[in-house]
Amino acid sequence: MFQKIIVIGSPGSGKSTFSRQLRDITDLPLYYLDMINHKPDKTTVSREEFDGRLSEILSTDKWIIDGNYQRTIEFRLEKCDTVFLLDFPLDVCLSGAAARVGKKREDMPWVEEELDEEFRQWIVDFPNEKLPEIYQMLDKYSGKNIIIFKTRQEADEYLQKLEKEYRND
Repeated sequence: MFQKIIVIGSPGSGKSTFSRQLRDITDLPLYYLDMINHKPDKTTVSREEFDGRLSEILSTDKWIIDGNYQRTIEFRLEKCDTVFLLDFPLDVCLSGAAARVGKKREDMPWVEEELDEEFRQWIVDFPNEKLPEIYQMLDKYSGKNIIIFKTRQEADEYLQKLEKEYRND
Protein backbone atom coordinates (compact mmCIF):
# COMPACT_ATOMS: atom_id res chain seq x y z
CA MET A 1 0.00 0.00 0.00
CA PHE A 2 1.11 3.60 0.24
CA GLN A 3 3.64 4.99 2.71
CA LYS A 4 4.30 8.59 1.61
CA ILE A 5 1.21 10.63 0.86
CA ILE A 6 0.49 14.25 0.08
CA VAL A 7 -3.01 15.73 0.30
CA ILE A 8 -3.54 18.91 -1.71
CA GLY A 9 -6.46 21.04 -2.88
CA SER A 10 -8.18 24.35 -2.36
CA PRO A 11 -8.41 25.86 1.10
CA GLY A 12 -11.75 24.78 2.55
CA SER A 13 -11.88 21.58 0.50
CA GLY A 14 -11.44 19.41 3.58
CA LYS A 15 -7.80 18.38 3.15
CA SER A 16 -7.18 18.22 6.88
CA THR A 17 -10.35 16.25 7.62
CA PHE A 18 -9.51 13.83 4.79
CA SER A 19 -5.91 13.56 6.07
CA ARG A 20 -7.04 12.80 9.63
CA GLN A 21 -9.36 10.06 8.41
CA LEU A 22 -6.56 8.66 6.25
CA ARG A 23 -4.22 8.71 9.26
CA ASP A 24 -6.78 6.93 11.42
CA ILE A 25 -7.17 4.18 8.80
CA THR A 26 -3.49 3.72 7.85
CA ASP A 27 -1.73 4.65 11.14
CA LEU A 28 0.73 6.73 9.10
CA PRO A 29 2.08 9.85 10.87
CA LEU A 30 0.32 13.04 9.79
CA TYR A 31 1.98 16.42 9.38
CA TYR A 32 0.09 19.64 8.74
CA LEU A 33 2.06 22.24 6.79
CA ASP A 34 0.03 24.98 8.49
CA MET A 35 1.27 23.77 11.89
CA ILE A 36 4.86 23.78 10.63
CA ASN A 37 4.57 27.25 9.09
CA HIS A 38 2.41 29.14 11.57
CA LYS A 39 3.08 30.07 15.17
CA PRO A 40 0.25 30.48 17.72
CA ASP A 41 0.71 34.28 17.59
CA LYS A 42 -0.25 34.21 13.88
CA THR A 43 3.30 34.86 12.68
CA THR A 44 5.20 32.40 10.50
CA VAL A 45 8.54 30.66 10.79
CA SER A 46 11.36 31.58 8.42
CA ARG A 47 11.46 29.97 5.00
CA GLU A 48 14.66 28.16 6.05
CA GLU A 49 13.04 26.77 9.20
CA PHE A 50 9.97 25.63 7.25
CA ASP A 51 12.08 23.99 4.53
CA GLY A 52 14.32 22.33 7.11
CA ARG A 53 11.39 20.83 8.98
CA LEU A 54 9.77 19.68 5.73
CA SER A 55 13.05 18.05 4.63
CA GLU A 56 13.23 16.19 7.96
CA ILE A 57 9.74 14.80 7.45
CA LEU A 58 10.38 13.86 3.82
CA SER A 59 13.52 11.92 4.80
CA THR A 60 11.48 9.51 6.95
CA ASP A 61 9.85 6.34 5.54
CA LYS A 62 6.19 7.02 6.27
CA TRP A 63 4.04 10.13 6.28
CA ILE A 64 0.95 11.98 5.26
CA ILE A 65 1.56 15.67 4.53
CA ASP A 66 -1.50 17.90 4.46
CA GLY A 67 -1.37 21.25 2.68
CA ASN A 68 -0.65 23.03 -0.56
CA TYR A 69 2.22 25.46 -0.03
CA GLN A 70 2.63 25.63 -3.80
CA ARG A 71 6.33 26.51 -3.56
CA THR A 72 7.07 23.06 -2.11
CA ILE A 73 4.56 20.84 -3.96
CA GLU A 74 7.06 19.67 -6.56
CA PHE A 75 9.61 18.80 -3.87
CA ARG A 76 6.94 16.72 -2.09
CA LEU A 77 5.82 15.15 -5.37
CA GLU A 78 9.35 13.88 -5.94
CA LYS A 79 9.34 12.10 -2.57
CA CYS A 80 5.77 10.80 -2.28
CA ASP A 81 4.24 7.62 -3.67
CA THR A 82 0.62 8.83 -3.55
CA VAL A 83 -1.16 12.13 -4.16
CA PHE A 84 -4.72 12.94 -3.19
CA LEU A 85 -6.09 16.05 -4.87
CA LEU A 86 -9.38 17.43 -3.58
CA ASP A 87 -10.60 19.37 -6.61
CA PHE A 88 -14.02 20.43 -5.36
CA PRO A 89 -16.35 23.16 -6.66
CA LEU A 90 -15.73 26.68 -5.38
CA ASP A 91 -18.98 26.86 -3.39
CA VAL A 92 -18.04 23.67 -1.51
CA CYS A 93 -14.64 25.14 -0.58
CA LEU A 94 -16.09 28.50 0.49
CA SER A 95 -18.69 26.83 2.69
CA GLY A 96 -16.04 24.47 4.10
CA ALA A 97 -13.84 27.42 5.08
CA ALA A 98 -16.78 29.29 6.59
CA ALA A 99 -17.88 26.22 8.58
CA ARG A 100 -14.58 26.00 10.46
CA VAL A 101 -14.62 29.61 11.71
CA GLY A 102 -14.66 29.66 15.50
CA LYS A 103 -13.64 26.00 15.86
CA LYS A 104 -10.45 24.70 17.44
CA ARG A 105 -8.59 22.50 14.99
CA GLU A 106 -5.56 20.24 15.33
CA ASP A 107 -4.26 21.46 11.97
CA MET A 108 -4.06 25.18 12.87
CA PRO A 109 -2.37 26.75 15.92
CA TRP A 110 -5.17 29.29 16.48
CA VAL A 111 -8.92 29.56 16.11
CA GLU A 112 -9.99 31.50 13.05
CA GLU A 113 -12.35 34.22 14.24
CA GLU A 114 -13.67 35.09 10.78
CA LEU A 115 -13.38 34.22 7.13
CA ASP A 116 -11.42 37.34 6.28
CA GLU A 117 -11.76 38.86 2.82
CA GLU A 118 -8.15 38.18 1.80
CA PHE A 119 -8.46 34.47 2.60
CA ARG A 120 -11.88 34.30 0.93
CA GLN A 121 -10.36 35.84 -2.22
CA TRP A 122 -7.50 33.31 -2.11
CA ILE A 123 -10.13 30.53 -2.24
CA VAL A 124 -12.04 32.26 -5.06
CA ASP A 125 -8.83 32.68 -7.10
CA PHE A 126 -7.53 29.15 -6.43
CA PRO A 127 -9.32 27.33 -9.31
CA ASN A 128 -7.95 29.71 -11.95
CA GLU A 129 -4.60 30.71 -10.45
CA LYS A 130 -3.28 27.65 -8.59
CA LEU A 131 -5.14 24.58 -9.81
CA PRO A 132 -3.76 24.70 -13.40
CA GLU A 133 -0.19 24.73 -11.98
CA ILE A 134 -1.02 21.77 -9.75
CA TYR A 135 -2.38 19.77 -12.70
CA GLN A 136 0.77 20.59 -14.73
CA MET A 137 2.94 19.27 -11.89
CA LEU A 138 0.79 16.15 -11.58
CA ASP A 139 1.21 15.50 -15.32
CA LYS A 140 4.96 15.63 -14.83
CA TYR A 141 4.69 12.98 -12.07
CA SER A 142 2.14 10.75 -13.77
CA GLY A 143 4.04 7.65 -12.60
CA LYS A 144 2.86 8.35 -9.05
CA ASN A 145 -0.39 7.03 -7.63
CA ILE A 146 -2.57 10.13 -8.22
CA ILE A 147 -6.14 10.10 -6.98
CA ILE A 148 -8.36 13.07 -7.77
CA PHE A 149 -11.72 13.61 -6.12
CA LYS A 150 -14.26 16.01 -7.62
CA THR A 151 -16.82 15.66 -4.79
CA ARG A 152 -16.82 15.04 -1.04
CA GLN A 153 -18.90 11.95 -1.71
CA GLU A 154 -16.14 10.46 -3.89
CA ALA A 155 -13.58 11.12 -1.15
CA ASP A 156 -15.84 9.68 1.56
CA GLU A 157 -16.58 6.55 -0.47
CA TYR A 158 -12.87 6.04 -1.11
CA LEU A 159 -12.10 6.28 2.61
CA GLN A 160 -14.89 3.83 3.47
CA LYS A 161 -13.53 1.32 0.94
CA LEU A 162 -9.98 1.82 2.20
CA GLU A 163 -11.06 1.27 5.80
CA LYS A 164 -12.66 -2.06 4.85
CA GLU A 165 -9.44 -3.11 3.09
CA TYR A 166 -7.34 -2.23 6.14
CA ARG A 167 -9.70 -4.05 8.50
CA ASN A 168 -9.50 -7.20 6.37
CA ASP A 169 -5.66 -7.27 6.36
